[in-house]
Amino acid sequence: MTKLNYNIRLLDTPEELRLIENLQRDVWGESETDIVPMHMLIAAVHNGGLVLGAFDEEKIIGFVFGFTGLEKLTNDVRAKHCSHMMGIHPNYRDSGIGFALKRAQWQMVRHQGLDHITWTYDPLLSRNAYLNIAKLGAVCTTYRQSEYGEMRDGLNAGLPSDRFQVDWWINTRRVERRLSKRSRPTLKLSHVARSGLRPFYTLQSLSGNFVKPPEHLPPFDDRLLLAEIPADFIDLKSKDFSLARDWRFFTRELFETAFAKSYIITDFIYDNNDNHPRGLYVLTHGESTLDEFE
Repeated sequence: MTKLNYNIRLLDTPEELRLIENLQRDVWGESETDIVPMHMLIAAVHNGGLVLGAFDEEKIIGFVFGFTGLEKLTNDVRAKHCSHMMGIHPNYRDSGIGFALKRAQWQMVRHQGLDHITWTYDPLLSRNAYLNIAKLGAVCTTYRQSEYGEMRDGLNAGLPSDRFQVDWWINTRRVERRLSKRSRPTLKLSHVARSGLRPFYTLQSLSGNFVKPPEHLPPFDDRLLLAEIPADFIDLKSKDFSLARDWRFFTRELFETAFAKSYIITDFIYDNNDNHPRGLYVLTHGESTLDEFE
């Protein structure tokens, strides 16, 4: 795809938000029960919420939508921004629009005086993990089983809707390094391999470039761990639903155990060396950092 000359702007009129309602159908299919209607978008933006749209000339090609929420602290509550939904038109994916929308959201939420943004995503989607963790600098310590109940859209139907809730601490050096004009390069598998770090479990290769998860969890013995997931879970799910279920339940146990043991997801590696894509989470124990890899 040639480089796009798109622009991003805040949306708040009924006419603009109707475009978002229609774009959702292009992104997630025709199920009306999964569409956030225009009147809800209007209510959100008139009460502290944000809807940002990306346009190719006057054609809407992407959006991000969020609203102000509250999070519980030990003895208090405080405000945060809940980034509920982001969608890119299928013809414009892998063009950097998602990153640009999140960067614009980062700027606007900071202007609101908030320092924390959360959102959820499927932990088995490598491309989402690469954007959220590696490029944006979000971290994760929260796994939510069946967060949205039974989902019926084309991307999610048929599997438990397990999700990560990520934390995006938008005023930190970690995030600013990733969003600056001279952003920190994302990790490659070769970077960590030179340190001796290897995936802490072995996957069995199957036909069609698919991989099978281990039958049992390995021990969590090291300060830094690499946890590999399928590089293209959507393709795997469309061709081998039973294997997709195996991956859902293996990674549920994996990440819930890791978080209970005080591991934090701090990075993600998406490597396509020799046209053999691989996706791996980096889990860091406690207060340890990955500065040696940055």
